[in-house]
Amino acid sequence: MTATHPAEAAVDALRRGRIVTVGGLAILSAELADAASLAALEAQGSARAGLLITARRAAVLNLANQVAAAVGEAEPVWVERPDWLDLAGSRAVADPVLDLATPFKGPFVTRALGIDRADARAAIALVKHAELLPAVYAVAFDGVAKVSAADVAALADSAASVRITSRARLPLAVAEDTEVVAFRPGDGGPEHLALVIGDPRRDGPVLVRLHSACLTGDVLGSLKCDCGPQLHTAIAAIAANPGGGVLLYLQQEGRGIGLLNKLRAYALQDQGFDTVDANTRLGFEPDERDFGLAAAMLAALGIQSVRLLTNNPGKVAGLAAHGLRVERVAHHMPPNPHNADYLGTKRDRQGHLL
Repeated sequence: MTATHPAEAAVDALRRGRIVTVGGLAILSAELADAASLAALEAQGSARAGLLITARRAAVLNLANQVAAAVGEAEPVWVERPDWLDLAGSRAVADPVLDLATPFKGPFVTRALGIDRADARAAIALVKHAELLPAVYAVAFDGVAKVSAADVAALADSAASVRITSRARLPLAVAEDTEVVAFRPGDGGPEHLALVIGDPRRDGPVLVRLHSACLTGDVLGSLKCDCGPQLHTAIAAIAANPGGGVLLYLQQEGRGIGLLNKLRAYALQDQGFDTVDANTRLGFEPDERDFGLAAAMLAALGIQSVRLLTNNPGKVAGLAAHGLRVERVAHHMPPNPHNADYLGTKRDRQGHLL
């Protein structure tokens, strides 16, 4: 049994709509709760369950966390649930897609957390790792918890630990001399791939593209983003490069928030919010990805220096922070009528060099 096993089991339980105990808290996914599971949660404690949300979501709702303000940290916010705030009403607090349908919320009472802040952060980290909405119902719990904050921290660390599990030839339409290398992460999450195109030499910088999976763009040909064109143009560019190179295909859908949350973000974009505001209204950071995963994959391939196909300075900084030498290579895609605003947001609010 590994040290991260309790947190891995907790992630699975949360995704099944079950109660999990984390330090001094018993928690339940706000997204998956129903009347029976919420009643069962409240039976674990001695009070009505509160709603624990991220600082990002609290800011959208104009809720203050005085503790966080005092210590200068973006701490989770505990929202009290009076009798009038039923399951449907409190779910609308957690789910921003319901904001326009239920515009009048509150007044809410928040309080300084009467629980360990590390437990609150761990609870939010677990539900994010489960790719659920980052909000939980919670009660104080004085029994023996199955998961500690340290377990959750270890789970985050293990996500960037990878091992190669298989390799095979994979001739592609524009890159026949390609080998696919499969990586399994230490946290038991989804597998990641590397496409090694040609025979890149490891004694100099390797042409590399980090590509986060985008089912809607890569597979379905969505015009809302530039992901599909970025993927196929990168493969062609690496194939045309005399030294070949590597494309990492990372299972970090929606900048790390998961496919279903990305589709929620799309629904918010349909309501007029840009991609940054959509993510933060959901309670996430604008970009939840950890590029330590990509750095670990490159290290396993023996690559220490890269020419990185990207317009995102965050990717350059993310790899450099893990010890790689990084030179940026521009990777521009022409806009279309459906993604022009999306690309403008990348440029104006996220610093992409477009």
